[in-house]
Amino acid sequence: MPVNDLIAELIDQPQVDWPDELVDRLRAHLPVADRHLRILYGHRDDYPEVMRQIGRVVIQGAIDRPPGLRAADRSGGADRWSHLSLGAVCYVDRFAGDLAGLVAKLDYLTELGVTYLHVMPPYQTPPGGSDGGYAVSTYRHTDPALGTIDDLSALATACRERGITLVLDVVCNHTADDHPWAMQARAGRDGFDDFYFIYPDRSMPDRWETTLREIFPDTRHGSFTEVDGLGWVWTTFHSFQWDLDYRNPQVFAAMLGEMLFLANLGADVLRLDAVPFLWKEEGTSSENLPQVHHLLRAWRALFRIVAPGVVFKSEAIVHPDDVRSYMGPDECELSYNPVFMVGLWEALATGSGRLLAETARRRIDAPPGSAWVNYLRSHDDIGWGFADEDAAAVGLDGFQHRQWLNRFYTGEDEGSWARGLPFQFNPDNLDMRISGTTASLCGIESAVASADAGLLDLAERRMTALLALMMAMPGIPLIYLGDEIGTLNDHSYRDDPESA
Repeated sequence: MPVNDLIAELIDQPQVDWPDELVDRLRAHLPVADRHLRILYGHRDDYPEVMRQIGRVVIQGAIDRPPGLRAADRSGGADRWSHLSLGAVCYVDRFAGDLAGLVAKLDYLTELGVTYLHVMPPYQTPPGGSDGGYAVSTYRHTDPALGTIDDLSALATACRERGITLVLDVVCNHTADDHPWAMQARAGRDGFDDFYFIYPDRSMPDRWETTLREIFPDTRHGSFTEVDGLGWVWTTFHSFQWDLDYRNPQVFAAMLGEMLFLANLGADVLRLDAVPFLWKEEGTSSENLPQVHHLLRAWRALFRIVAPGVVFKSEAIVHPDDVRSYMGPDECELSYNPVFMVGLWEALATGSGRLLAETARRRIDAPPGSAWVNYLRSHDDIGWGFADEDAAAVGLDGFQHRQWLNRFYTGEDEGSWARGLPFQFNPDNLDMRISGTTASLCGIESAVASADAGLLDLAERRMTALLALMMAMPGIPLIYLGDEIGTLNDHSYRDDPESA
């Protein structure tokens, strides 16, 4: 079916009151989405029906778009990556107790100058394993301990009234194993077993795993989990997180519906989690494949029809060149800047800006139409993701330098003031990451323990210097809440079995 015929068919739908600007956006952007989706799915005999289904999701999104958000769409939205912006990120329960408590703390955030608030996933998760909220059972309900989906909508409204951009996560690579789609697959409902990679025995998983890397070697080995009564399921990150199979266009359409739901709830920015992993191909690493860019560009084009003011932010902790590849007005306008974060911590440990300067010279400019989100810490650990070629340019061996940095930030190196902890050590390749708060990694924890005022002053200066450099960079500086008051490591995590 020619895309213009589909546009005419959609416009003819009686249940939608099509304002002129929506018709114009449909005509401008549906052909763009079709161009990218045809590359992914055009070989299928049912491709015309695939596009009709995606069109129906777009129509439903347009019907559900609240009038206030439609007005924001017409105004073009706020300048969300102004250099004057200040971002903050938090877990609701750790920072404010619940969603109503977070609304009550918006005045505090406004006093800090925060104009961009990333609320870590507040959605319902499975009992037991939640991966910090990234095992999503449903986007339609929040964690009951935090409140209701109406409370999340109220937060979005309160943020908008204060000029604060609200950022919500879309965990598009996988779902929790109790998500409705996964439950349908367990029940054998026709079509839903094709939402995931499910195999009856180890033959295909063994073939896939010859070219895959392990993400969390401390926790589990391999990328597949045996599920009773079902078979072997692809689980890149945790056994309770089932990877989605985007080779099935129904998955693309279903995730589009969830994304539009969050946009219509009031999210201004959607943080797309683990984007490098979205497309899998046998015989490859199944990371950073070209098809991922077509998925992102199709979503971006469809959002320009329904919610053009919503911004995408990519989470891609991979080689710096691959991080940049997801940025731009046609994919993700925002991206984390992990290489700058790593460069700051490396410079602090070595007392030298050589590697940071080399990295900045090669990689600091964001692609046109996009901007960096600069940060020191996040809910994730620090993996030393500088480029080996940058290290070599300043006379460093990348592998050996990472080993030294690990020793330094876990306090093992003589003279280290840092108090971090090792995370996900892989004995096969000696890869390891570092966990800890900014204050503890800067030496404030060790200085407090020593009761030495001079050491405390030095540690505070280190943290101030890092924050200043982060805020001086073009883009959005992002503070992990708690850093503004120098929160130290909380070692009581050992008493929580899940965290331990």
